[in-house]
Amino acid sequence: MGLSASLYAGITGLSAHGEKMTVIGNNLANVNTTGYKGSNMYFEDFVSQDMATSAGISQVGRGVRVAAIYSDFGQGSLETTTESTDMAISGDGFFIVSPKGEDQEYYSRAGIFRFDNDGYLVDPHGYPVQGWKVEQNEASVATATSSDLVNDDTGPRLVGTPTDIRLDNFQSPPKATSHVSMITNLPPEITSKSNNSSSPYFALMQNWDGSAETPLAAGNYGYSSTLKVFDEVGAAHNMTIYFDQVTLSNAGGDTVWEYIVTINPDEDQRMLSGADGNMTSLAGTPAAGLLMTGTMTFRTGQLVGMSAFTLQSNGGVNGGSMNLDSWQLADFSTEGYPVVAANFLGQSNASSTSQENANLMEINFGLRCTDLTSNGSGEGTSGWAAVTPPLAMTAGDVANNITNTGVLPSFKDTEISALATTANAGSKQTLFQNQDGYSSGVLQGVTVSRDGVLSGRYSNGQTIQLYALTLATFSDKWHLRREGGNLFSANNESGPALTGQAGDQGKGTVDGNSLEVSNVDMGTEFVKMITTQRGFQANTKVITSTDSMLGEVIAMKR
Repeated sequence: MGLSASLYAGITGLSAHGEKMTVIGNNLANVNTTGYKGSNMYFEDFVSQDMATSAGISQVGRGVRVAAIYSDFGQGSLETTTESTDMAISGDGFFIVSPKGEDQEYYSRAGIFRFDNDGYLVDPHGYPVQGWKVEQNEASVATATSSDLVNDDTGPRLVGTPTDIRLDNFQSPPKATSHVSMITNLPPEITSKSNNSSSPYFALMQNWDGSAETPLAAGNYGYSSTLKVFDEVGAAHNMTIYFDQVTLSNAGGDTVWEYIVTINPDEDQRMLSGADGNMTSLAGTPAAGLLMTGTMTFRTGQLVGMSAFTLQSNGGVNGGSMNLDSWQLADFSTEGYPVVAANFLGQSNASSTSQENANLMEINFGLRCTDLTSNGSGEGTSGWAAVTPPLAMTAGDVANNITNTGVLPSFKDTEISALATTANAGSKQTLFQNQDGYSSGVLQGVTVSRDGVLSGRYSNGQTIQLYALTLATFSDKWHLRREGGNLFSANNESGPALTGQAGDQGKGTVDGNSLEVSNVDMGTEFVKMITTQRGFQANTKVITSTDSMLGEVIAMKR
């Protein structure tokens, strides 16, 4: 058995080293394959045979065989590309792709993805990439009913189960303005331009006439600032806020400024109940275009109090002046800002803040109310401090009962922001203004964040989160089955896919405009090639040497 066994041992060596050379060759063939993970072959001895020796039973090895071929899932380097849909994973996760209309899933590290003509994000085989839809917030400004303020969760909210990533709508819908910020500096040296001895806090308001060609003359206010706001269909409208200092005789050192929030009277389509109970239009009345009036109280230049009134009914006009009894304390948004209702489209039940279809806009001058409860008596408007006259006051109550005392209704509890309207000496100016509405837009490009969120960039300046990529990891990734085409499939040995979002523990993060290159190291493979070649040569020498020995045995017959 000895010499023939040597031949067969050499043959196992030839076979094993030949297979290892195939693995090395395949690694080198894929040295430039995107996302390729190299393979390593491991040998084990084949079998050992017992034989008797003077020292007892010993064993003689009878060859070698392949023990295992494991993939090397080490991180490959990242290559920068010009395509935003090229993606690379820094970590252990896998992209998930699935043939259209099939339940089969494949896993890949090669993030070469493009949008096809149906809007699917697909790999080179046309398999759509899997991800969760991101919930689109259609939040509106609700009026407050309690002291709880809304906490915003800025993270993406995922919807349902992973699905094909598809952009079936390349447009961004318009969004109506729901928040307006206007931060100004109102120097105390600017004297009052509108004065009214009977209602000093509403002098500017009394000079507004929405039925006139020029609703407010330039000489009737100290400062104004304009910004664009948007209605429900994305049309832009100018909103102008006018400011004028109130002339006070005993304000206790405080400075009070009156403000009015206005739009173009021709664009105001509010319908409110009149004195006869019927709905009447504000068009052609002095109140047309006037959304809010109120005061801001400053102490040593800092904003310390506010009042705000909105029109809740169409009480008409008395002698060409505004009917103050129709203006009531404003409602608050859940964030603690006073709100107005602008009905640009003439919708029903949308003309006052108390009506269910109203598009509410919160007005932020840098001060908000942090206690939105009522005064506990069952009367009045939530969020307003208990002052005399009672909470349920109108602008008429203020005009009739509070003269030059400096006592005004104000927020129950206040919080001032780091950037707030001031009354400091210097120039009158708008320090900051902003609103959150926009018109419709078309998709101009996509981006991918580190947490795998695919966002669309639209022509209206909006960036909308659309999908969150689904990444997979495995309990035993070394037993994933290679399917070719940079794809792997799961099996019983690998276990099922453990899915999650990029950034989750163990999943890794996603880099856009990048591809992971092959992790094959040519230097290492060439060294393996040399040792494999020498091993193969050594086994051929075993065979040729054994053949010579057999030749000597045959020659003994001569």
